[in-house]
Amino acid sequence: MNAEDPGVTTIGVLALQGDFFAHEACLARHGVATVRIRKPEQLTGIDGIVLPGGESSTMLRLLDYAQLFEPLRDRIASGLPTLGTCAGLILLANEVEDPRQPSLGLLDVTVSRNAYGAQVHSGLFDIQGCDGLPPSRGIFIRAPRITRIGNGVEVLATRDGDAVLVRQDAILGAAFHPELDAAGHITHELFLKAVSRRSALEHST
Repeated sequence: MNAEDPGVTTIGVLALQGDFFAHEACLARHGVATVRIRKPEQLTGIDGIVLPGGESSTMLRLLDYAQLFEPLRDRIASGLPTLGTCAGLILLANEVEDPRQPSLGLLDVTVSRNAYGAQVHSGLFDIQGCDGLPPSRGIFIRAPRITRIGNGVEVLATRDGDAVLVRQDAILGAAFHPELDAAGHITHELFLKAVSRRSALEHST
């Protein structure tokens, strides 16, 4: 909860590079306040965090430059509800391939970068929901493919049999861009439910 008003939810959005502004607009439509995260000290006083789409290798360099990599990893590892989309999913993954690169290593999946093809192969594709989630459509832009699912990771949606939306504890990872869906996508609702559960747990102890 927001330190100044414990009744207000504040979501941090990593704002070093990528489409963070689209997540801000999406969360605003849900009535949620956001703060742009660019420095380690901004990781305090937030109830959840979004790692947006963009260029994951560039984000890694900027995380190191801002001395954010380890503080961000520690904050998420502490149980902070987290949503990573496209490049954000790559940052969260335990293992990254094609090419291999470092990651936060907090979501037990392996991802292959740009595995759905180049920009010309990007577009809107059907997504099949799992465990009661409704079918939907997702915008895939040079999207990563999840090639391995670890123990404890739930598959929430698939595209042609491939997992594209997964959850492990309070971490959600999406291979697509739910923030670009003008009609809204259930991904942000799932994320905000995780934020609410975490807040309720903290206030019950």
